[in-house]
Amino acid sequence: MRYRRRLWPLSALLLSACAQLTFQHPTTQLVTVAVTAISLEGGALRLALDVHNPNGYELRATRMALGVDLEATHFGNAELTEALRLPARQTTRVDVPVRFAWTGVGAGARALLSRGVVRYALDGRLFVDTPLGTREVPLRASGTTSLQELMR
Repeated sequence: MRYRRRLWPLSALLLSACAQLTFQHPTTQLVTVAVTAISLEGGALRLALDVHNPNGYELRATRMALGVDLEATHFGNAELTEALRLPARQTTRVDVPVRFAWTGVGAGARALLSRGVVRYALDGRLFVDTPLGTREVPLRASGTTSLQELMR
């Protein structure tokens, strides 16, 4: 009986610690786009993304890989291969390079010319270090934006 009384506070502490370590997926939002290179085959952009870590602990990511779609047409691939720290319950601005081919530009350009806005979707993975190894976390964002909003 004495052991049960001693173990109860320890059990409560462990349950409390586990509850605080539940994992919530980070969220992202597109902020701006900057053109960094243009060639005959395509070009390169730099996406500025706000990545929010809703967890009560810091996340350390080894890389980020995203597909970028404009008007439901694949536009290009974004990849960040440097380490990334996402502080607990904070939003971090992350610049991610994107390579694109001219074949993916048409749908977005038509939408901008006809409606003044373009629908975008980002879909990929954030590779997070954990004590048990690397964990792949889905990272998605979508919305509409105008050329003026993107080029701020």
